[in-house]
Amino acid sequence: MRRRGIVAATLLAALLMLTGCGSTFPADPQGTLDRAKGGTLRVGASINGEWIRIAASASGDVRSGDVPGSDVQGKEAELVRDFAAQLGAEVEWVAGTEQVLADELKHGGLDLVIGGLDDRTPWVTHAGVTRPYAESRDERGGLHKHVMLVPLGENAFLLELDQFLMAAKEQK
Repeated sequence: MRRRGIVAATLLAALLMLTGCGSTFPADPQGTLDRAKGGTLRVGASINGEWIRIAASASGDVRSGDVPGSDVQGKEAELVRDFAAQLGAEVEWVAGTEQVLADELKHGGLDLVIGGLDDRTPWVTHAGVTRPYAESRDERGGLHKHVMLVPLGENAFLLELDQFLMAAKEQK
């Protein structure tokens, strides 16, 4: 009787392992990473000092909406361009406030939000957050650990971005 229990438990464990073999982990339920590879990376950028600057375009001062790529500058803009190049993707930039961009990210309109955000961002309930990849101090000496936002649940994309950011951090 005891032997049957051991055999049954072994068979059940093997069956459970086999059912997991066909799945990909981490996964992207919305397919963000697959869509971006060789395609378009949709990035929301919120103006924030040295992290993100958006130059005035020929049509005037751009504060929200689609932005020409050459108008988006700063530390994070360069990181995003390098990440997109690694994916073979073109970057489609959208400027806006953190709130507008976080909402757009939550509803599938963006793949990534940047803007000098730190690990105390209020958007953690609406988005996936990278590991801190850079640190800075404000004028009062407060430490800020910088992160980027991705769609909630898009774990393969988040892992790919995290690995890129950690490699970029090590190169500095």
